[in-house]
Amino acid sequence: MTIFFSILPISELRGAIPYAVYQGLPILAAAAISIAANICVPLIAFLFLNSIHKLLYKFSPYRSFFDRVVERTRKKVHAKVEKYGYWGLLLFVAIPFPVTGAWTGALAAWILGLSYKKAFFAIAGGVLVAGVIVSILVALWGAGTQTIFFKTMH
Repeated sequence: MTIFFSILPISELRGAIPYAVYQGLPILAAAAISIAANICVPLIAFLFLNSIHKLLYKFSPYRSFFDRVVERTRKKVHAKVEKYGYWGLLLFVAIPFPVTGAWTGALAAWILGLSYKKAFFAIAGGVLVAGVIVSILVALWGAGTQTIFFKTMH
């Protein structure tokens, strides 16, 4: 399930790491598995966008949905990537907020016509940073809840 959550566009590693820790996985294992799986996302996204997407785009409901997603992504990412290049893409993916993960980064790279190889490394770097941030937050939250729990027990 951790791997599944890591590659799911909604949760990515922001959901996978807390889930894995909640299920009893040590934080380092949860982070390593989640980061490794999430780093695969751009490869899956680029493969999809260069093949299946072209077939699905012929259908009006898909085209309408996809065009809305593309426009929203372009507005969010374009200025950052234009100003900072691949570093902007890395930073965008590194911020662990909703809709700033590897899927959106890969879609943005595809929309903006960036080199897939360079974009992959920028996105992977962003995933690594986001994974570290989420892991630290989960560890701090866990330590905080344990402290609160043990204080109320005494």
